[in-house]
Formats: sequence, C-alpha cells, structure tokens
Amino acid sequence: MARIAFIGLGVMGYPMAGHLKRKGGHDVTVYNRTAAKAASWVKEYGGTAAPTPRKAARDADFVLTCVGNDDDVRAVAYGDAGALAGMKKGAMLIDHTTASAVLARELHARCKEQGAGFVDAPVSGGQAGAVNGQLGIMCGGEQPDFDRAKPVLDVYAKICALIGGPGSGQLTKMVNQVAIVGQLQGLSEALNFGKRAGLDMEKVVSVISKGAAQSWQLENRWKTMVEGKFEGFGFASDWMRKDLNIALAEAKKNGAHMPGTALIEQYYGRLSVEGRGRWDNTALICLLARD
Repeated sequence: MARIAFIGLGVMGYPMAGHLKRKGGHDVTVYNRTAAKAASWVKEYGGTAAPTPRKAARDADFVLTCVGNDDDVRAVAYGDAGALAGMKKGAMLIDHTTASAVLARELHARCKEQGAGFVDAPVSGGQAGAVNGQLGIMCGGEQPDFDRAKPVLDVYAKICALIGGPGSGQLTKMVNQVAIVGQLQGLSEALNFGKRAGLDMEKVVSVISKGAAQSWQLENRWKTMVEGKFEGFGFASDWMRKDLNIALAEAKKNGAHMPGTALIEQYYGRLSVEGRGRWDNTALICLLARD
C-alpha cells in the first residue's frame, strides 16, 4: 500500500482515483478545485480530501495530477499551495494531463532539483476506459522512475509503457490524437456518404468492420454518429481541439507537416463557435450532414 495524492477529479480522474483506493488498496487523499466534487468522491470511496494540492501531497509517496492543460498543471504544481511545495524528498510526481512536452521536461527538471521523481503519463481510452480500468498509458521519464510508478499505474491500465525520456509520453499522446481525428474525419465522410446514398448503414458497417476499414471508432461510434447523438458520453470536441493545438505547436518545432490535422482543428473550432464544444469529438459528422 502506498500513500497517494490524486489531484483533479474530472471525468477521468474521478474513477482513476477510485480504482487506486478500491482496487489498489492505497491510502488516497484527493484534491479538486471544486471542493464538493472531492467531498462526493470521499463519500463514495473513502479516503480523505485536502483543501490544497500542497496539503494533499504532504507525506505522499506518489502525487498524481489529471487536470485540463499546461496552465492548470502549473496552477496545482507550483506556488506556496502547490503540490511540489508539499512533496517530500523521494516522492514521485505523475502527470496524467494531456499537456505539452515542454511542460513535462520542465516538471522533470523541477522535481529532480528537489530530489523527487517524475513521469509524464497521459492516457488514452476515454471515460469508459477510466471507469473500467482499461486505459492505455504512454509514459516519458527515466527508467528507475517508471519502474517505481508502474505498479501504481497498472491498477487502471490495459497497457502501460515507457516510450522514452521526459516528454515522450506527451509526444506519443499527440501521435495518438492526430491518428484518431484522421480516422474520425474519414469515418464521418464515409457514414455521411452512405446515408445519402440510401444504404442500410447497419448492414454496411457489419461488412466493412470485418475488413481493412475496421477501427475502434467505427465499431464503437458509428451508430451514435449516424443517429446524431453526441451528448453525455465520450471525449469532448473542445478537449480534442486543445490536444490538436498542442500537437500543431510541436509540429512547428520539429518540422512535421500536418495539413489534414490543421484543417480538422478548424472543424472543431466551428463546433465550438456553435456551442457544441462539449459534444463528443465524433460530432465532426454534423458539419457534413447539413451541407
């Protein structure tokens, strides 16, 4: 059993922290910006809630963060009330936030300065993966730090792998998101085409899902896409847009050309302007269905 602080109880962090307490048997203290959410978690799982990240991190062996973006990570990690101020020497900071590789390297350096470990560990699998403890976790960091962190991460991982040095986990998550939106745009166009052609899409999908067109998105999202259902599940379009902008900024640095990704980011921008930013990221098909 380890002493764990979990910071950020959103749709992903809430069940992940729950697995650490209930399945992993760890001593878990949580912090959330909205205190009521932390109180609800404690009522459901036990453990304790802290009023600041610093107090949550005090005496913890592992401090896990799962918040929104780079600024949110810095807000809970730095400052007098931040997690780093409360972490003991030898503790480990694990960041599950989908953020920049720049931030990951920055946190690694800060942790090393104070004798702590660090692993950037963004996840893939969506809300369902978090609830079911079946996440793909892509990690960046030093091998000894990863070896220490892995038993904790395995509590809610389907696969957990060290990709390379600090920032490598975040770079891998960028690859993941770019691949997903390419699939979603192609799937949106294919399903919209099939509907307009008057085909029985259930029969169409039953055939093409057994061939080269097969994908997780096709098998798990085709029906809601065809039916125009995008609320109350999945991964928000605004979140995907945020992730794509992180990837596009990194591409400017390394010289990668991603014209398709840049175009799809604009499509998500249209959804956001129309007030559909909280809809599942499969809502790309909406932009085709009305044209």
